[in-house]
Amino acid sequence: MISPMILMFFLTGALLTAFTGIWGADLAISAPPKPLVLRIGHFPNLTHAQALVAHGLSRQGKGWFEERLGPHVRIDWYVYNAGPSAMEALFADSLDLAYVGPSPTINAYIKSEGKEIRIVAGACSGGAALVVQPHSELVTNQDFKGKKIGTPQLGNTQDIACRTWLRNNHFKISLRGGDVLVIPTDNSDQLGLFQQRHLDAVWTVEPWVSRLEFEAGAKLYLEESTQWPQTQGKYVTAHLVSSAGFLKEHPEILKKWIAAHVELTQWIERHPEAAKQILNTELKKETMQPLPKDILDRAWKRLEITYDPIAPTLIKYAADAYALGFFKAKPDLSSIYALHILNAVLKEKGLDEVQVK
Repeated sequence: MISPMILMFFLTGALLTAFTGIWGADLAISAPPKPLVLRIGHFPNLTHAQALVAHGLSRQGKGWFEERLGPHVRIDWYVYNAGPSAMEALFADSLDLAYVGPSPTINAYIKSEGKEIRIVAGACSGGAALVVQPHSELVTNQDFKGKKIGTPQLGNTQDIACRTWLRNNHFKISLRGGDVLVIPTDNSDQLGLFQQRHLDAVWTVEPWVSRLEFEAGAKLYLEESTQWPQTQGKYVTAHLVSSAGFLKEHPEILKKWIAAHVELTQWIERHPEAAKQILNTELKKETMQPLPKDILDRAWKRLEITYDPIAPTLIKYAADAYALGFFKAKPDLSSIYALHILNAVLKEKGLDEVQVK
């Protein structure tokens, strides 16, 4: 026969076990879900204005995307200095989205055989120009024969544009020489070489165009916008890229991001001075050197912050790169765009949809 003391012991243990199970179940039900971490890459470039402004607001605790994506999404920002490294991070599943230029996007798309990279929205148009020495005798296009032109990097967007322009003006151009010597040089080095007159001209993008004008007395020869009559002077200099995996696994989160991206683009258009202030503060955080106001103001006028990827210009850019010998085979970019989410967002907002062709 079980004594009352032992019986009480077993009953107490059973009750404690039952309550613990109930409490544990309640705790499991009420425990908040782990946040989804979005990893976003961008460069400290003016052409990545949406990312710079949003990153700056995140630092201030006023996150633009955080407020619109909700408390169950955490955003981690990553700053890159070169397109290939950002694209490698996408390949390695270390990034979900990146603000990046045309050249690294195309190269990454080709490298992955069209499987890993998708352009989901535009970010910036314009900002590039060809400048010459302040007292240059380069007056007509044919005057460039035998001259030296600096570009930011071999095969980058401005390098391709420069070589294509020279070819269209009937100069013989090779990757290493020709009638005009195109010298790929880092933007920070271009300024010094130009000041020392080792370069006759430079084809580059903002803010370096304005820096050459203000700090080296460079004279504007042409705006790259004049080379794009088929798109009314618009041409892509940055866009928003997603990994194919993130696009497939999180379409609703991506839709919220793109909607916030469109709204931020509109806010920047309506509040340029406030946007420039936030952007420049963020540039100081990332590079330790903000832009002087006169250079920032001049550079800003050459840019159009946009959500339109201006797809025809990317297609032509790839064709030009192939014609110049940068690709062994003609690039097939038929799957590089995934604009259905952007167009769904634009339709809901009563805005015109963007086109691939």
